[in-house]
Amino acid sequence: MLTSVRAAPPAAARGSVGRGILVLAGTVAVLSLVVLASLAFGVRSIDPGEVWQAIVAPDLGDADQSVVVRLRIPRTVIGLAAGIALGLAGTLVQGVTRNPIADPGLLGLNSGASLAIVLGISLAGITSPYGYIWLAFAGSAAAAAIVFTVGRGEPVRLALVGAAVTAFLTPMIGLVLLRDTETFNEYRFWAVGSLTGRDLSTVADLLPFLLAGVVLAFALAHRLNLLALGDDVAKALGQNVGTTRGVAGAAIVLLSGVATALAGPIALVGLVVPHAARRLVGSDYRWIVPVSLVLGPIMLLTADVIGRLVVPNTELEAGVVAAFLGAPVLIAIARNRKVAGL
Repeated sequence: MLTSVRAAPPAAARGSVGRGILVLAGTVAVLSLVVLASLAFGVRSIDPGEVWQAIVAPDLGDADQSVVVRLRIPRTVIGLAAGIALGLAGTLVQGVTRNPIADPGLLGLNSGASLAIVLGISLAGITSPYGYIWLAFAGSAAAAAIVFTVGRGEPVRLALVGAAVTAFLTPMIGLVLLRDTETFNEYRFWAVGSLTGRDLSTVADLLPFLLAGVVLAFALAHRLNLLALGDDVAKALGQNVGTTRGVAGAAIVLLSGVATALAGPIALVGLVVPHAARRLVGSDYRWIVPVSLVLGPIMLLTADVIGRLVVPNTELEAGVVAAFLGAPVLIAIARNRKVAGL
């Protein structure tokens, strides 16, 4: 009997690894199709041969190929980067707070970025997308620093402090916008959440921050498994819970800052993706993290492609479509009594 008990865990582990590899391969295949769709479809109808030619040997004198090179390729790359950041940030937030309906917005990061953008426009006259990038990044980092300092790494306290920061900053944003019409007109284009208006140099500037956040997320996967058992159990197993939450906080700042700077305050992607990953691979964060990395850009790019096609001769912003896609999932999560914690 002892032999059978000892043999069971390796068999279960092999099954878990096999399932994880299969799911990861499947999601990567789906992401490849979504990337192709992002390059091929848009308001302007372009022959697939022209799209392929624009990718392998572009002729910028050709109008169709110019659209692919100058608009669709940067848009797709930005969607990939922002989607990765959102998926991983949401996974880390839910893992650290053990809150199943948490996303980066819960910690006040979106509000911090929004206030920084508003103040930058109103006080400094910044109106360029490149300027918004660093304002959003700085605002997200400042909000996260406040939340993690006051929250002291405790899950409930983090959620409460994040809600308080959001409640404090939101009316301040509204106050500035109500007093300054020009600021409102500039801010509303960023606030809706979009993959347009930026180029590949933006991704290049933020790539080091994204890579650092990704590395930290993977390094934290095993620690999040222990944290999910509760602080007391994690401490008994030798984990420094405070250090884990501090490192996770740094990763969340990096990832959320990158996502918000690239695409604006996209809602629900960071909430939905970790739940989808758990449905596919179970509760092991060593698989949830890589699957979330792939599912994030799948959801964001799918929302962007749908936004290009759903209304003839115009577009819906990716943030709007993502909210429509994520809202039913949020309702299902809220109605599911089994989802009481992580």
